[in-house]
Amino acid sequence: MPATIEAVEGDITRQDLDAIVNAANSSLLGGGGVDGAIHAAAGPSLLAECRELRATRLPDGLPTGEAVATGAGNLAARWVIHTVGPDARRGQTDPSLLASCFSSSLDVATQVGARTVAFPAISAGVYGWDVHDVARVAVQTVREYVNGTDQIDLVRFVLFGARAHEAFAEQLS
Repeated sequence: MPATIEAVEGDITRQDLDAIVNAANSSLLGGGGVDGAIHAAAGPSLLAECRELRATRLPDGLPTGEAVATGAGNLAARWVIHTVGPDARRGQTDPSLLASCFSSSLDVATQVGARTVAFPAISAGVYGWDVHDVARVAVQTVREYVNGTDQIDLVRFVLFGARAHEAFAEQLS
């Protein structure tokens, strides 16, 4: 059976799925927006795991477009998959870099055995990408990915606000 792809308006920290994707900054040490909300809801164990990643595997931080998994602390999810979106305000406007966030996150989800995954609108907040462009790239990338695998059952875009939800719903229709 093909994977379900859906869009909902809501709070990604409340998703009871195998994995939620964090729109992280390269430091992995928390920030604002989705990143801050996930760190706050997950509790101190998430920050501790991120610090361990920085001390061992990622001393220079997580590169843009790549992804890495940690436990999820106090969240209902089992894993948090961190990815760093491109920052349009700093000239990172290549759609393939944005697409890599989604495909790399799904690669990591598959590696850890997550069959259900929630994504935010990566780079649509403070990183300055137009939410309609993010929706187009995200939906296309996820569709192509799940059509090539039977290891993902559900991808849910969990969006903050009606405008973002409408942009994703339009791409999914």
